[in-house]
Amino acid sequence: MTDHLVIVAYLGAAWLAGSLIGLERSYHGRPAGFRTHALVCLASALLMMVSTHQGQWFGASIPSSAINTDPTRMAQGIMTGIGFLGAGVIFKEGLTVRGLTTAASIWVTAALGILYGIGFLFPAIIVTLVTLLTLSLFRWAEARMPSQHFADHVLAFPIDSTLDEVQMRALIKEQGFRIKSLSYRLVQRGTVFEYHMTLQTLDRQNLSRLAERLRREDNVLEFRLSPLAE
Repeated sequence: MTDHLVIVAYLGAAWLAGSLIGLERSYHGRPAGFRTHALVCLASALLMMVSTHQGQWFGASIPSSAINTDPTRMAQGIMTGIGFLGAGVIFKEGLTVRGLTTAASIWVTAALGILYGIGFLFPAIIVTLVTLLTLSLFRWAEARMPSQHFADHVLAFPIDSTLDEVQMRALIKEQGFRIKSLSYRLVQRGTVFEYHMTLQTLDRQNLSRLAERLRREDNVLEFRLSPLAE
């Protein structure tokens, strides 16, 4: 009966830890949230308990001394397999890659499940708290610390009224941007000239200022200004 209570305690702790981490992800609208993290942590703990309690599979038919298992092999298998689930929440939208933090949270949740499953509770509880702190407090800190913002920018002009590069760079600089990379393209049978660039700024509000400035530019045919994920 004591073994059963220990199993329930370990599985319950794993489920609670995964649920808390998943709750933070669900609150911020991430694709893998409350249920996913809870199940990942619970499944990892369960698989580790299967590995560490193999003596209970056979009962008295096989002496315990004849059972020689290596739980680290199960842990390796769990962490390898969880990579496929983590990769499933990472997706690319244009030049922006999203889901990396959620993939990392799934990976650490699986590692926590392994710790809870083998009863290594002290580091498991510490890492659970640190993970929650990282996902919540660090988000608050990131929003308030100076950081660089990047944007993908395409600017198109009629071929007969194109701003030369010096003028174009001056216009971009006036709005608080630096041009990190620049390429050129002639399209629509030579009637439209395009600048394609990656912009850098320290103030995200400069994006809206640049868009407003380009709207007032008479010789701009069209433009695209797409923020890139930091």
